[in-house]
This record gives sequence, structure tokens and C-alpha cells, in this order.
Amino acid sequence: MRTVPVERWAALPSGDGGLGPADAAVRRSRFGPNDILERAEAPWRELVRATAADPMLWFLVVTSAVYFAVGQRTEGWVLLASTAPLAGMDAWLHHRVTASTRGLGTRLATRARVLRDGTEQDLPAVEVVPGDLVVVRAGEAFPADGIVVAATEAQVDESSLTGESMPVRKHAAAPLPRGTGVLVDGSGWASAGTRLLAGTARVRVVYTGADTVYGGIVRAARATGAGRTPLQDAVARLVGVLVALAVALCALLFAVRLAQGHGWLDALVSAATLAVAALPEEFPVAVAVFLGVGVARLARRRAWVRRAVAVEAIGRVTTICTDKTGTLTEGRLRLAHLLPMPGVTEGALLALATRACRRETGDPLDEALLEAGHHADPAALATFPFTEARRRETRIVQDGEALLAVTKGAPETVLARCDDDRAAPLARAQVLAAEGHKVIAVASRPVASPTREPDDGYRLAGLVAFEDPVRDGVAEAVATCRAAGIRVLMVTGDHPATAGAVARELGLGGGRPTVVEGEELATLASMDGIDVVARALPAHKLAIVERLRRGGEVVAVTGDGVNDVPALQAADIGIAMGERGTGAAREAAAIVLADDNFRTVVAAVAEGRQLLRNLRRSFQYLLMVHLPLFATATLLPLLGYPLLYEPVHVVWLEALIHPSALIAFQDAAPPGGLGERPPRGAVRLFSRARGVEVLAVAVGLTVVVTWSWLRGLADPADVAHARALAMAAMATGSAATVAFLSGLRSPASRIVTAAGMAGSVVLLYVPALAQALHMTPPHPADWLLVCAASGMAVALPLAISRLYRTRRRPTEETGARRPSAFPAAHRLRP
Repeated sequence: MRTVPVERWAALPSGDGGLGPADAAVRRSRFGPNDILERAEAPWRELVRATAADPMLWFLVVTSAVYFAVGQRTEGWVLLASTAPLAGMDAWLHHRVTASTRGLGTRLATRARVLRDGTEQDLPAVEVVPGDLVVVRAGEAFPADGIVVAATEAQVDESSLTGESMPVRKHAAAPLPRGTGVLVDGSGWASAGTRLLAGTARVRVVYTGADTVYGGIVRAARATGAGRTPLQDAVARLVGVLVALAVALCALLFAVRLAQGHGWLDALVSAATLAVAALPEEFPVAVAVFLGVGVARLARRRAWVRRAVAVEAIGRVTTICTDKTGTLTEGRLRLAHLLPMPGVTEGALLALATRACRRETGDPLDEALLEAGHHADPAALATFPFTEARRRETRIVQDGEALLAVTKGAPETVLARCDDDRAAPLARAQVLAAEGHKVIAVASRPVASPTREPDDGYRLAGLVAFEDPVRDGVAEAVATCRAAGIRVLMVTGDHPATAGAVARELGLGGGRPTVVEGEELATLASMDGIDVVARALPAHKLAIVERLRRGGEVVAVTGDGVNDVPALQAADIGIAMGERGTGAAREAAAIVLADDNFRTVVAAVAEGRQLLRNLRRSFQYLLMVHLPLFATATLLPLLGYPLLYEPVHVVWLEALIHPSALIAFQDAAPPGGLGERPPRGAVRLFSRARGVEVLAVAVGLTVVVTWSWLRGLADPADVAHARALAMAAMATGSAATVAFLSGLRSPASRIVTAAGMAGSVVLLYVPALAQALHMTPPHPADWLLVCAASGMAVALPLAISRLYRTRRRPTEETGARRPSAFPAAHRLRP
């Protein structure tokens, strides 16, 4: 239903005539042009400004400049190159708003046939004004919103606005005064962005431009911003802390070395080496690399990622708002039941029903019958088409030497014209409708002439029921979500009975789903316990997403129509349908499904959670090896000892750390499926227990490296020997950390670990290389002792931690569930 304000209604001309040129000019001056899509003045300038506002990007640029300043050109170029994917991600966060708005134009009419001065004129759609009478024919789009004043067999595709694939029949409206406005039934209202599939229609334009439903969607799309992801914020916070600490300690070390009398050159080298060792450039680079790998993995699961940060965000999803038609179901009508009357076979009922069908209408019900009956479009001597007022369609066909009138339509309508008993068929039709079926009745009677449709005297042949079947595997995917604490909320424009039947079949709400209508949402204090929102409008879908997000939920929403654009952008993750989705929906979404299947959504969530588990392992490793490197590069010179690391040694260690962090942990965490519900609120890179592990290993390695250095300095003149022992301890500690955290599950992790250790042995024991690195090869006994100490420093705290977690309770990285820590209001009902 649509309510037109009295003042707008009063401005419409009366009668069936069009506007004159002068009246049209006045209205254009008053209401403005019919231009829904206003262009930004300088979109690329806005895009560059939004991208340049990312502090992470500037950190990488400044850090690369530091590398160039201290002579580490390779690291500087690598770091500069890593800004490209990050800049691309930030650019898409801004660009998707303007791009999706441009995509909205693909469904709009560019020309309109308008009645002006009593004649039809073909005008640009932008010149249509309120009050115009427009003529729309099959295949054309409606140029504005208005009242249908005349229609002939009109069927309209409203999927771009409602998301439902079934055509909607339109008829001339009968407006009714109501309060401060005039009420118009939805079947008598036409909207811009929808298309007439069959028939003709005349529409009196009421709203144009930004006042149309389409215009409201565009405004909502532009008002919806794209913020940074929690993972980006968490990494930025960590990097900020480490950078601030590094800057302070570099300045302190420079001053202390000068005060100790080591000279300007020594002090400068000490500070520069510490800067190179402390700058945490691997963290943002690791995020970029892992997200890139996640994009490739999701593509193999038939989910195309348009923005790499979506791979991280989808792993944190706690609620999935999904369409019904085409996502949970197959999105097409299929003949489900033939219920013939006594004396009529199922084959005879189907054959009779197909004789009342027309293929050219594009009606999915007719297509399903013709497909099931394996019949071509049957010829008819006369056709009396379906209208909302008639609610049936009758065709007069040749039946041997006689003529036969065959009618099909709403059971109550057809049965009212039959001589049969009505009670039992009506009861059966109501049961089928409650189960989510679309039900029609089929009847026939002989006629003498094809010129007149008989009103009564029919004999009921039976009932025919159709269904939009649930996709294979979707019920199992819903159960998987439920077990993992992910809420699945069906949002559909369907009738509550139909939506409820599908929800029960899928197991939503434990098989007892709570169904509400979209109009009821405003009266509800909470969304808790709701499984299905039926008869949902575009505004309802957006309100649902915003309401869930305000409640702390991480929301993924699926959509395929223009009506879904605001919700797709407002959600943490917008997921568009690749097969039936509009261009605007695909532009607005972060992920596009190749197969439009809910199972693919669940698989994408599982992949995102696996990526987060792997990325956390990589971050753990980086801190476990960087903190000892940072600590020994700072403390030993501050205590007056010779420099342990020169820049070339830091480069050596970084050559071990970089590939280990970026490659070895791609499959580090054991596959855990969806695991448990992730924590709400701000993202922590890892839990408190994982933080204790990081500190324990870092302290252990710091002690071992310091002990190795001091042991080698038993002869104060043999700095090269002490450095070799300390470097051996760092290299072994790095390899041990990779081995324990990754489990060496993948060939890549085994190769990287073996290559790192082999390269370290070569550098330490090939005299020319060792001399170039200012080291002397360690004795075998020293090497074995240092390796054993480093291995124990890593293995002991990690083994104790793993044993403790196993005996106490599993965490999300094991994929097992722990008792929920969330309030009861945030848990799914059993």
C-alpha cells in the first residue's frame, strides 16, 4: 500500500488527459528534473582524499623512508610496494559508494512516452514531471513513481526493488481517502526502476527524481559510509605502540652511547640498527598477503571477493541476514503436488492445467506447468486473462469436435464457479498454502461458442500445488551456523505462512521459527528471538541491519536487487548474488557469490575464520622473534657492551622472519570449520592466554640470546665468536617458533623452516661468508648447546600452555565450543 499526501494528490490533474507544455514547465520548475542520479563534482578527488586519510598508509611510507635513510634500499622498496594493496583496499572502501550509485542507473528508463497536448510524445525520462500521463509497453521501464490508471494484462518485474523474482500483476487503482492522504493499493502503483514484462499500462506520475523509491535508495546508499575494519584498527594500534616505543628507545640509545664515549658514528649506527630491528613493517604486510591468499581461496569456493578486507571481516560474522528466494531456495516454481478429484487421473489434471497456460506471459506458474507437462504452448480459440479482480484465467480450446473452457486460478475463485462440493478442496488448499505452497484450482466445462467466458457450471478437475524448493545442503549449512553460534535471520517479501514453512524446513529457530512482519519491527523492543521477517520492504532490511549492528552484532547480509543496496553497504559484509543480482547490488557488495547459494556464504565464513586463526599464529610468531631482537638490540648497547647487531645482521634475520611469517602460517591452524562464536566488540589480535605465550617465549629467547652473547664474550676480544653464537640462537629460536606454531602442517612451512636453518648454517660455517658478516664459525659443541637452549626456550612455554588449554577448556583455535559467555539475550534459542 502507498499513501499519497493530500497536497500531492491535489496537484495531480483530473481525468484521462495529459499535461500541456506550459503546465509541464511550471511543474518542472516546482519539482525539478526527474534526475535520480546526481553526479559528484569530482569523484576522483574525493577518492584520493579518502585513501590518503589512512594513517597506516603514511606509516608505511615514512618507514620506507627510514630504510632508505639507513641504506637498506631493498627493504625500503619492498615496504613501498606493500602500500599498493593497502591503498587499493582503502580506495575501494570509498569507491564502492559512488560505484554502486552509478550501478543504480542500469535499471532506470532513459526515454519515456508521455501524453502531452493530447498526443503521445517520446521524451527523455529526465523531462517527466508529476502529473504526466506516461504510456508504458512490454519490455519498457517505468520512468517514475505513480498510479496505474489503466492496464491490460500488465505484469511487472519488481525484483530490483523487492528482491522477489515473481512478476506482479498490475491493474487500474481505485484510490481511497484515508486520514491525511490517499491510499493506493500496491497492485495499482508503479515504481521507477521496475519493468513491464507483458501488457500495457498508463501511469499518472506522482513522484519524480529523488522523491521516488529509487531516489530514496540512492540517498541511503550515499549516506552509508565505509569505516575501517576492526582488524585494521587493531593492527594500527599495535603498530602505533611499537613505533612510539622504537622512536623513544632509539633516541635514548643514541644519547646513552654518546654519553658512554662511543662517538657519533657508533651512536648513529646503534640507533639506526635498533630502528631497523624495531620497525614492525611485517604486520601490515602480513595482513595484505594473508588477505590476498584468502581472496584466492574464496574464489575456489565460488565466492568472488571485490574488497580483500572482506575476507577478514567475514570471519567475524555473528549474524547472517539472508534472502529466501534463490539463496535458501532455488528461486523458481516447481510442480510439487497434483491432487485430482475422484475419477480424474493426475495425468489428465496436468494436461488440463497446461491447456490453460500461455508461454508468452512469462508467468513462472505457467512455465512450471508447461515444463512438467512437456507440452508446447497450446493454441486457444479465446483467452480471458488473469487480473487481480478476476483472480483466474480462462482459455477456450478445441476438444475433439467440441469446445472446452478451461479455467485455473485461486481455489476460492474457481470453486465458486463449480458445481462440486467446495468444503474439502478448500480445506486441502488452505493446508497446502500453510505449508508454503502456491495452490491453484483447475476446472472445465463444455461451451457452445468461444466468444463468451462462462461464469459458472464448471466441473472441478483438482488442485495443483507449486513450491520453490529449498536448495540442497542449505538445511545442513543452517545447522552448522546454529552449532557455531551464528544467527541466521531470513528477510523476505513473502507471505508469513510461506516464509514460515520454508524456515521450518530449514530448521530455523530449532524447527519452531518466530515469524514477524516488517511493519511489526518498529513496535518491537528487541530483535532477539526473531528468525524470519516476512513482507519486508527495503527500508525494513536496512533498519534490521542497522539495529543488529548497534546491538554489537557483526552482520553479513545477502541481496540481489537495487532495493538491497543500502543494506549491503550498511552491513559489515555485503554479499551479492552473481547469477541473478543487479549490477548495483554487485557494485555495493564486498563479496559476490557465483552460485547464489547460502552454503557458499557459510563456506566463506569458515574460510574467513580459518584465515584469522592463521593470521594470529603469524602475528604471534612475529612478536615472539621481534621482541627478543628488539630487546637485545637495545639492552646490550645500553649496558655498555659492543654492538651485537650491525645492519647486515638485522637484514639476515629479517630474511628469515619475512618468509616465515608470510608463507609458513598460511595453513598453520588446524581446520576448525566455523568454530565458536567470535568475541563481540573490539578485535584483539589474540587472547590473554596467547599474549602470555608471546611474552614467555620472547623472554626465554631474550635470555638465551643474551647468555649466548655473554658466553662468547668470555674472551672480550672475540666479538665475532660471540656474535655468531647469538645469531645462531636467534636463527634456531625462529625455526623452533615456526615449527611449534605452524605444526609444520604444510609443505611450505617445512620448506621455509628447513631453508632458514640451512641458510644459517651456510652463513656461519662458510669462512668467506662468515668473515663478511664479521663472525667466526662457532664450535660444534657451542652450536649444539645454543640450539638446545633456544629450542627449550620456545618449546617449554608453548607445551605447558597447550597442556593447560587442553585440560581446562578449548579456545576458538581448536574449533571446539566452550560455554557461551554472552548474555542469554544474545544466544540462539535451543
